[in-house]
Amino acid sequence: MQPSVIDWNDVRKHKYGHLSESASQYQETTDILELGHFTWDKYLKETCSVPAPIHCFKQSYTPPSNEFKISMKLEAQDPRNTTSTCIATVVGLTGARLRLRLDGSDNKNDFWRLVDSAEIQPIGNCEKNGGMLQPPLGFRLNASSWPMFLLKTLNGAEMAPIRIFHKEPPSPSHNFFKMGMKLEAVDRKNPHFICPATIGEVRGSEVLVTFDGWRGAFDYWCRFDSRDIFPVGWCSLTGDNLQPPGTKVCIYLNKNGSTGPHLDKKKVQQLPDHFGPARASVVLQQAVQACIDCAYHQKTVFSFLKQGHGGAVISAVFDREQHTLNLPAVNSITYVLRFLEKLCHNLRSDNLFGNQPFTQTHLSLTTTEYSHSHDRYLPGETFALGNSLARSLEPHSDSMDSTLNPTNLVSTSQNLRNPGYRPLLPSCGLPLSTASAVRRLCSRGSDRRDASRLSGRDPSLWTVEDVMQFVREADPQFGPHADLFRKHEIDGKALLLLRSDTMMKYMGLKLGPALKLCYHIDRLKQGKF
Repeated sequence: MQPSVIDWNDVRKHKYGHLSESASQYQETTDILELGHFTWDKYLKETCSVPAPIHCFKQSYTPPSNEFKISMKLEAQDPRNTTSTCIATVVGLTGARLRLRLDGSDNKNDFWRLVDSAEIQPIGNCEKNGGMLQPPLGFRLNASSWPMFLLKTLNGAEMAPIRIFHKEPPSPSHNFFKMGMKLEAVDRKNPHFICPATIGEVRGSEVLVTFDGWRGAFDYWCRFDSRDIFPVGWCSLTGDNLQPPGTKVCIYLNKNGSTGPHLDKKKVQQLPDHFGPARASVVLQQAVQACIDCAYHQKTVFSFLKQGHGGAVISAVFDREQHTLNLPAVNSITYVLRFLEKLCHNLRSDNLFGNQPFTQTHLSLTTTEYSHSHDRYLPGETFALGNSLARSLEPHSDSMDSTLNPTNLVSTSQNLRNPGYRPLLPSCGLPLSTASAVRRLCSRGSDRRDASRLSGRDPSLWTVEDVMQFVREADPQFGPHADLFRKHEIDGKALLLLRSDTMMKYMGLKLGPALKLCYHIDRLKQGKF
């Protein structure tokens, strides 16, 4: 059978031009990937290493295109409960990967998936295959409110179209990896990062992934067909940002300096004495986030920053919502210190950061004590996007000057729907053959109904109690069913989304009452209540 993927070398020739037969082994299997001072080509030669061949990986020979957009919805397996299929929203994009958040979960459990992962599917796939969408583990609301929450979250949402999903590539026939081979791998403690790595050991169907320059701090075992490992040059082809090999980066905080008019000195005193050692991108995130958290007004510090590309995420809360922003990708302590020096200048404070310890005259929490109450600054953290959904990571200049903004506020809040969009209230779906019968069933109750306190009020603004009154007044026979609407927390907006099949499937109503209720809901939509 002919393979459905093309040769890796063909991909490189198509993207970068012909590769001569006399080119070295490194040039045939690696991309000349420029990231600051790091290139795979130079690095492989200096370390006398060889990259793992493409056939070792469960990855497409031709990396899949990423046509997803921020706020699109899809179905995804709950990573903490893989037997459940849930609704997820795209909250971040990088290369061929998606950052996903399960609807009904918080922003602390975001996860990443490749666009050709079998664990993501278009909306409707679960029901098509006889399954049922489930609330995520740790669903924030009462479990009984899940059906109505599901209706609300999908109403008017932008569904990811089927055409942008990709078929998952096949697994290699067996484990081809050998100890010492180089690859690119997801840092599972900071899964937004992909880093240079080495196969440290091979044991049956598993491999030990060791991250270059980190002495075991981030190493992990995984199966040879894990989707978290990639051939050398993958990030270059997909547009993802490859971190350089690790070095111990550490910056120190000057707590004796003037904090200026924007930072609360008492809060600064409670910060750790240093950030790191960790990757440069992580240290920069920790320091900038600390400045935001210590500000009298977080909006002020946030206004000095511009959207970067490829770096970690920082967040601030102001104007009653959470805003997020990507910092630039950095790969050296020099760049981190230059960025922070510029930020401190804009904050009109002394330079609060340096690469050597400062003499401290005030008591402060130790780094260990601080870590228990401020996990967000630890190197092993997964940075969470705010509830306002971040912008897509469009290419921007990564120079320091372009990512510090002295005047303009950059907000990542956005309108999640097209400006001209008007949500349509779904019909209850009454078959024409039953419409007249239902009308006869309901007419007596409608005729008897006295003037209601609900008359003239916008149904979408009704409370759960208002909905229960509407149900009772629509027909006295509905009285026993009214409590179901409280149990499922159905307010006016949820009521207008109800369909007969939903009431039968999730609320346990029989066909007759469900059809009669739908008739009254349709009349309500037409303003005839």
